[in-house]
Amino acid sequence: MILLSTIIALSLHADPKGGKNTMKDLVKNVGSAASVKEGADGGTSSTLINGLDISKMPFTPDSIKQIVLSYQPQIQACYEETLAAKDKAIEGTLKSQFSITGDGMVALAKIDKKNSSLKDPRLHDCVVAVLSTMQFPTPPNGKDTPIEFPFNLKAIH
Repeated sequence: MILLSTIIALSLHADPKGGKNTMKDLVKNVGSAASVKEGADGGTSSTLINGLDISKMPFTPDSIKQIVLSYQPQIQACYEETLAAKDKAIEGTLKSQFSITGDGMVALAKIDKKNSSLKDPRLHDCVVAVLSTMQFPTPPNGKDTPIEFPFNLKAIH
């Protein structure tokens, strides 16, 4: 069986104004990005994730990128929290891996530590927590789809 592997690149930059959320607040509030509306029949009519109705989105590399971009503030908060704990600015690549399950949920989220230049365990844990809350359109074949998603993180001066 051949699994579809989607590789999407994304650059995220720290907000120069800096966020006020702590990592604990971020992880606690990460799940609040999603909301579900009930239809007239009591069923789910749409699933809104950070303002995106994923029930109407196709399962494509572009939609996956769009959804991950909608979580940019949470990823930035992870990065900024890590920067705040360091004496000097760190920047580099964080390569994430996860699987989108047949029902559009994330499973097996992790950071590829060997191929990431950012080695901070707190940053890794925070980003994995954000990745684990993401929801995507369902793959058309109903099978798990592995994703590799590198984040290029650097501070803006």
